[in-house]
Amino acid sequence: MSTSSVSKGCFVFKPSAKKKRTLSLEDHFTQGCEGAKNSETRFKLCQDLWDKIKAETEVLQDELYRKILDSLLDFTRKCSSTRQHSDWTSQMRASEIPTAALVLGVNVPDHDMTFQSLSELLQQSVSPFVASVQAKECGALKQLMKRVLERLMDTVVTVEDDDEEEEEAKQTSTQHHGRVHCSLGALCDWYSCQTKKSSNGTPGKKRSSPGGDGQQQPPVVIIFKDLEAFSPKVLQDFILICSRYIERLPLMFIFGIATSPSTIQHMLPHSVSSLLCIELFQSLTCTQHLATVIDKLILTHHFPFKLNAKVMQVLISIFLYHDFSVRNFIKGVQLALLEHFHSQPLSVLCCEKQEALRNATQLGCKDLERIRTLPSFKRYVEKQESQEQESLLRDDAHLKEVCQKLLKDLCKYHKNYYPTLRCLHALTSSLPRYPLGKQVRELHLICMEKNVWENEEYQMAMKLLKMLAKDELMASLQKCANSLESVKSKEMKKARVRLRELLAKFQQMDAPEAPVEDPVTSPVRDLQKKTDLFQLQKTLLEMNESRRAKKLSPFELLRNEVLEFIDSLVKNHLSPPEAQTLYEVCYYSSSATVRRHLNATPRMSIQAALSSPYYYLQNESLKTEGGSVSSAAPDICIAYKLHLECGRLINLYDWLEAYATVVTSAEGADADGLGQVDEIKHARFIRAVSELEFLGFVKSTKQKTDHVARLTWGGC
Repeated sequence: MSTSSVSKGCFVFKPSAKKKRTLSLEDHFTQGCEGAKNSETRFKLCQDLWDKIKAETEVLQDELYRKILDSLLDFTRKCSSTRQHSDWTSQMRASEIPTAALVLGVNVPDHDMTFQSLSELLQQSVSPFVASVQAKECGALKQLMKRVLERLMDTVVTVEDDDEEEEEAKQTSTQHHGRVHCSLGALCDWYSCQTKKSSNGTPGKKRSSPGGDGQQQPPVVIIFKDLEAFSPKVLQDFILICSRYIERLPLMFIFGIATSPSTIQHMLPHSVSSLLCIELFQSLTCTQHLATVIDKLILTHHFPFKLNAKVMQVLISIFLYHDFSVRNFIKGVQLALLEHFHSQPLSVLCCEKQEALRNATQLGCKDLERIRTLPSFKRYVEKQESQEQESLLRDDAHLKEVCQKLLKDLCKYHKNYYPTLRCLHALTSSLPRYPLGKQVRELHLICMEKNVWENEEYQMAMKLLKMLAKDELMASLQKCANSLESVKSKEMKKARVRLRELLAKFQQMDAPEAPVEDPVTSPVRDLQKKTDLFQLQKTLLEMNESRRAKKLSPFELLRNEVLEFIDSLVKNHLSPPEAQTLYEVCYYSSSATVRRHLNATPRMSIQAALSSPYYYLQNESLKTEGGSVSSAAPDICIAYKLHLECGRLINLYDWLEAYATVVTSAEGADADGLGQVDEIKHARFIRAVSELEFLGFVKSTKQKTDHVARLTWGGC
């Protein structure tokens, strides 16, 4: 039908009243959640617990970085005030650019958080003129200048040799009248205007401090986040240019260094580094930072959620062998927390003591059956009498009462476990070769795996403690007592009082007196006389008996008493968590899930994608059975599946023929046309082989020019 007679018009279509519902975090959590009946309660508990951990982490980060940030703030204030003095030394310093070399270590993922806090503190208390730059956005000098000016002046900056920007600037000059030329001269003019505005806007401050011009001349701080990644030539040129404007512009640099302060000497020649007045600042090492985080977030009874030994080992291994990032370690804890509350229906009991007891009274029949199937609860039932066993397995009301009692015991266990752990660590951390580990986390892992007092390392530590001198033993006991100082548990209060008593006994003890030889029991003098063989044998036997019957000194008796007390404390409170009933409620144990999410293996993912593209693309035409090759798959997947059928050397022509056969079958060609290769198929095949070579599955070989060598074996 012809539409030439239809008039042109504008038609309005009102949007549908039904809007697509966006899923909330709770909806994502409850979807596919095991035990959906109490999923809302578990989501709320998970969110509340993570909010507490996050708040504690932020406070901890502030405390850890406070010292280094305060030192940097003092340095910037000192450099700003130095410019106002008229003595010769200050004038010489004023001709140099103050530079803070901040050594942060190789934990690069945590650097952004550090520099963000530093920038905020500088803007609040020192200067509003702070700019941060990274190497990836400053490949050339003009780009570095442009980024610095844009972030300081908060406007659009044009570059001389950028023709497109010049043309755009002329076309839109009426709209963007704030565009400035990319030069430090323009920055100097802008800075003088800004300082004049601030001085005119605050006349009261100017009158109150007549000699306080330094307050009106805040420094211009430029932060280089990753110094090692910058081009040395770009950095040298930028410093040389800035040194020419130092009299007009109070510049200051902060270098973020990940490796060593000697990086500055390697990147900058003496003619450039002499223009800088460098002061070194050293932050905490990443391992010290991690030790503090573990101590505050994991080795505490304040947070009911716990990690078992394998999950802890996975997170620590990723930290030590991959990124040194404390922030990623905390994200791993968050992932384990989310997985625990999502996959464990009984995690509704993983909360504060009173709330857990209240939730235990509201457990449904399915939850009670889940408790009965827990391995730890089965072991508990087996230890009870037959009548009690029957009540636990059949009476739901009795089971709820027992669960409340077991939850109280679990909370009591945690309150006593962590102080005892720190006490034992304080006692053994200074021993030679560190038999129980140098860090408290190492001792924690040993205690979680099995009974620590059954380990050879523990027996070795006890032997070494028996060899300590009085002063060393007293110092170790003092550390133990100090570690129990703030603990409110009754058991730990008794232990602290007992340690104080033992320390008082040590202090009251005089120096050990020299043992007095008994002429009857010490026949050593008789050996000097002439004697026969029988008499010699008799004398040696008497000496042996006298050594066995030798009395211990008061110090040795007291030392043995101390070690017996420590040993009893360890055996009473440092049993592994798996020995506690209902430990599954609080402890997350799926280390494979954490490893799969956090420590991905790219090779396995690539092989899975190439052998089964349906897994990622979700296209029905890509479904295959029995490892067959789908003709609708991407070219690289077809080439990959075919190369798995070959040996060490692959004939390219045979490979091309097989590829063409598979591809031609998808086009519906007849039997005569199968396997025919045209230019397009040939080009597609060459591209697929090149991609496989880039991924490391094949490589060219000198043995045969028309062959490629296969590099991977087994697997998908």
